Amino acid sequence: MSELTSTKPYMVRAIHEWCVDNQLTPHLLVAVNSATRVPMAFVKDGEIVLNLNYSATKDLHFSNEAIIFSARFGGMPNELFIPMSAVKGIFARENGQGMFFEVGDSEGMLEEAKLLEASEDEKNNLKKVKKPSLKLVK
Repeated sequence: MSELTSTKPYMVRAIHEWCVDNQLTPHLLVAVNSATRVPMAFVKDGEIVLNLNYSATKDLHFSNEAIIFSARFGGMPNELFIPMSAVKGIFARENGQGMFFEVGDSEGMLEEAKLLEASEDEKNNLKKVKKPSLKLVK
């Protein structure tokens, strides 16, 4: 049997959708590491909290490997890249409800470092939504 995909990206997407559906503001808690691309001036104690509301982001995309979007910090536009292994939690700002995760040092870091160095074409391919497919199992 092949290795199962992590449930973490699915839970992050689900909590984000739940927040948006309930008119709450989704916030992401991120442990900043070498593969994370965020504005370092806003990092405190190796962590950053990011507003993932659609009104605060541009081109927000969730994949199983990373969260990619643009946002303004201090009026300056920034391209952010958050590897799933760096996500510590996603929660609603208004009530703190959400889900929190343990962050492993080696959890997919090699693959994420490769993604960070990927060409623009490879990043665009990552953003494409995969069509669902069925596999016949006998």
